[in-house]
Amino acid sequence: MARPQNDIETGQARLVEAACALIEERGGQALNMQEIGVRVGMSPANVLRYFESKEALLEAVAEYWFRPKVAMMEEVVASDLPPRRKMYEFFARRFTLMRNAYLADPVAHEMYVELGNDYFETVRSYVDLADHYLGTIIGEAIADGFFAGLEIDNTISLVNQMVQPYCNINLMGGMMDRLSEDKLARIIDAMFDGLSAQDRGAKGVTGLRAA
Repeated sequence: MARPQNDIETGQARLVEAACALIEERGGQALNMQEIGVRVGMSPANVLRYFESKEALLEAVAEYWFRPKVAMMEEVVASDLPPRRKMYEFFARRFTLMRNAYLADPVAHEMYVELGNDYFETVRSYVDLADHYLGTIIGEAIADGFFAGLEIDNTISLVNQMVQPYCNINLMGGMMDRLSEDKLARIIDAMFDGLSAQDRGAKGVTGLRAA
């Protein structure tokens, strides 16, 4: 007889929380299905009823870690804010969440950085999802006359390059004392006020010249 769905979800949640505790203590390489099971009082065979492999458990850990960030992005995209404000909120809300987590436990922050690097293919879909939502905001901005002459995909790339310290967990830790919502707002304003396909002279020379 099939186990009730709520029972499955409860068991999975317990294992994910135990896995996160182990990651924060020792890093992702220390993940061991048997030890995670012991922490929640499950036998190895019982653990496999909830997650058939370590990779499946890591996918659930990634979903758990990204869940509040995805919810923030969806809320911003669905709002009736103008594109400039949407862009700021899109990055600022997630940055604030990650900064608070970093300040609460910098070591745990680094453990998740290592885990994300080691299992990037597991988290790639969330990176792609963020770009999808960002593209939606950029599309609205282009419709309002911003980013003249630029295609959406090119604008996504440019925007991401300019705001990486506010959304890339790999960069954030080393720059945290220099990051702020006020600086982010100025970056967003600069993009909306000046980013376009127009060549304004920055690369209008034949080569580098001495000052």
